[in-house]
Amino acid sequence: MTPADGGQVALIVKVATQLFAALGYDGTSTRQIAEAAGLNIATVNYHVGGKRELYLAVMERAHLAERTALDQALARLTGTDPVVAIHRLMDDYLDFCVDNPEIPALWMHRWLSDASDITELEREYVQPLIANVGAALLPAREAGVIAAGVDLEYTIWSAIWSIHGFAKGGVLDAEGRRRGAGDRAALRRFRAHLHQSLHRTLGLPGDAP
Repeated sequence: MTPADGGQVALIVKVATQLFAALGYDGTSTRQIAEAAGLNIATVNYHVGGKRELYLAVMERAHLAERTALDQALARLTGTDPVVAIHRLMDDYLDFCVDNPEIPALWMHRWLSDASDITELEREYVQPLIANVGAALLPAREAGVIAAGVDLEYTIWSAIWSIHGFAKGGVLDAEGRRRGAGDRAALRRFRAHLHQSLHRTLGLPGDAP
């Protein structure tokens, strides 16, 4: 592959990511991707294959970015105050989603049965990450830091639902205007709410940081 070819592939994947995040897989055509990239369909097909292959490449790229960020966050859980570490993990994931809003958007489209014929992504990408977070929190539960009886899996999912929803859709203010992650006051308020909710759900000792 020549440097020019590599540049075109990167452009196609970037444009496809933006369109799939905005319109979903089912709502995006290869023609739309080609036009947005300033290329013809034949060039897109030559470099990345059809729409299914391109979607799989987009989702793999998104997964690798999310896994890398999560691995780095989980690596910081050990050797520190577990309560502080758990809250920092939440902050790290929120910051990742705010910085990469297209990734929550891609998964939220799938929650609405987008690309329903492509069924393996949750099993291959999502479940291992959920399992990794759950395993990382087990020592805190065994030590009594996390209250007995807490459903860790549903707590993790509740955090994901909340963070993805805010990163993608934001909230409405009193005038009905949408305030998203780009609004510092809205982000600060959401972050504080998220920490309070997590602290209470897990039954963590002391006050939320």
